[in-house]
Amino acid sequence: MQRNAGYLSRLLLGFFALSLIGAGNARAAYPDHPVRIIVGYPPGGSTDICARLFGQWLGEKLHQQFIIENKPGAGNNLGTEIAIKSAPDGYTLYLANPANTVNASLYKHLRFNFLQDTVPVGGFIRVPNVMEVNPSVPAKTVKEFIAYVKANPDKINIASSGTGTSIHLSGELFKMMTGLKITHVPYKGSAPMLTDLLAGQVQVTFDNLPSSIGHIKAGKLRALAVTTAQRSAELPDVPTVAETVPGYEASAFFGLVAPKGTPPEVIEVLNKEINAALKDSGMQAKLKQLGGTPIPGSAADFGKLLAGETAKWEKVVHAANLSVD
Repeated sequence: MQRNAGYLSRLLLGFFALSLIGAGNARAAYPDHPVRIIVGYPPGGSTDICARLFGQWLGEKLHQQFIIENKPGAGNNLGTEIAIKSAPDGYTLYLANPANTVNASLYKHLRFNFLQDTVPVGGFIRVPNVMEVNPSVPAKTVKEFIAYVKANPDKINIASSGTGTSIHLSGELFKMMTGLKITHVPYKGSAPMLTDLLAGQVQVTFDNLPSSIGHIKAGKLRALAVTTAQRSAELPDVPTVAETVPGYEASAFFGLVAPKGTPPEVIEVLNKEINAALKDSGMQAKLKQLGGTPIPGSAADFGKLLAGETAKWEKVVHAANLSVD
C-alpha cells in the first residue's frame, strides 16, 4: 500500500509540474487570438491613423490580428470606459490620447479614473497641433488673425474634435492668452470637423498635424502656426504660435494603455514591439510624414508622460473655468 501511495504521489506531482509548464507556455504564447485596440473617435482622425499604423506593425510582428474598434462618443470617454471595463488579459488595448489627460479635470462625473484604472504600455509619438484656417479667412499670420477677429468679433467660429480634446484645449489656451472671443463648435471627431472647415462652415481649428497635413500641403487649408515650442520639420516655414504669443505651447501624444491588472509579461511583449517599431527606418519615415516625433521608452516612461500631461491640462481647465457635467 505504501509503495502504491508513493507511486500515486509522484504521479500527481508529475501531472502538477506538467500543468505548470503548460500554463507557462500558454502565457508565453501571447497573443494566441486577435487583439482589439479601442479608439475613442471615428475613423480618419489622428488617433485612428496612429492606431491603424501601429496595429498593423504589431499584427505582423506578433502574428495575430490587431483589430481597430472605433467607439466615438462622450468626448472620448465612451471608448475609454469600454476599454477599462474589459478583461485585463491583454486582448483589449486602448489608444491613449490627450483627451484622456484633459477629461480627468474637465468632467465632473466620470465613472473611472484614467490614471488609476489603466496601466501604460508604451508611447508612440508626440505631434504638434496646427493652427489652420479656411482659405476664405484673409489672415495669413497669427498676428493678422488676431487683428481680424478683433475687427470681426461675430464672424469666427473655432472648431474642435470634441469638448476636452487637445484640439479644444489648444484653442482655449490661445483664447486665454490673447483675450479673443471666439465661439467654440465641438464635433464628434477630427474627420467631421475637417469636413466643415474645408467647406467654410467653421473658420479655424487647432488640429493634430497628422490628420491635416495633407490638406495643408494641397493648399485646401492655410496653416498659420504650429503649437509646439519648436517648428515642425514637416512644415519648416510655418512659425510657432509662441513667436507671436510668447509662452504658448501645446502638443498631442499617442500611445497604448491596457486595463489595470493586465499581466506585466503581456505589457513587456507589447512595449518591446512598440520600441522596435520606433527604431524601424520605414516606420520612422511614416511618422515623419505625419509630423510626429517618436517617444520611445519603457511602460513606466509613458506613465510619467500621462501623469505630467494630466497635471498640465488641469491648470488650463481651471484657468479657463471649463467644466462638463
